[in-house]
Amino acid sequence: MAFVLSLLMALALVNYSLGGSLGCDLSQNHILIGRKNLRLLGQMRRISPRFCLQDRKEFAFPQEMVEGSQLQEAQAISVLHEMLQQSFNLFHTESSSAAWDTTLLEQLRTGLHQQLDDLDACLGQVMGEEDSALGRTGPTLAVKRYFQGIHVYLQEKEYSDCAWETIRVEMMKALSSSTSLQERLRKMGGDLNSP
Repeated sequence: MAFVLSLLMALALVNYSLGGSLGCDLSQNHILIGRKNLRLLGQMRRISPRFCLQDRKEFAFPQEMVEGSQLQEAQAISVLHEMLQQSFNLFHTESSSAAWDTTLLEQLRTGLHQQLDDLDACLGQVMGEEDSALGRTGPTLAVKRYFQGIHVYLQEKEYSDCAWETIRVEMMKALSSSTSLQERLRKMGGDLNSP
């Protein structure tokens, strides 16, 4: 859980730092939303992961593609957006409403939605017509496939409490893997407006 919280915080920090370098309209409140989302994910734990050892699964997060050194700025932002969008979608299903405390879940959904809104402005600025294919290829496609595997797993496990706890733990791992992506985006941020 701390892992997912760290990842979401990293995503919030990336989004905030992108706002300064891209001229995006990311509010200073954006980082606070990311921190709140991390706390909410921590509070959402309903059962101990050790009770669900039989439900553990390796989802093969595409860490190499997401953190790869060849990732360009627009690709990195696209990957970050895809991770937030897929996380929002995952926690915005009818079955997730049955699995989690509805108050915490709604607060998490709202926070993810706010982060997506902020990032949408940046995504539009760095991705032109020629970059519209980024969402259908490479690292962004790998993130989509990763989340498809998560959805298939939940269906196979019939959205059990242990399946959801397994996914909650997996989301912590996956989102924390974006820490190096955050650092790369910070370093690239100054070059985004260069000719």
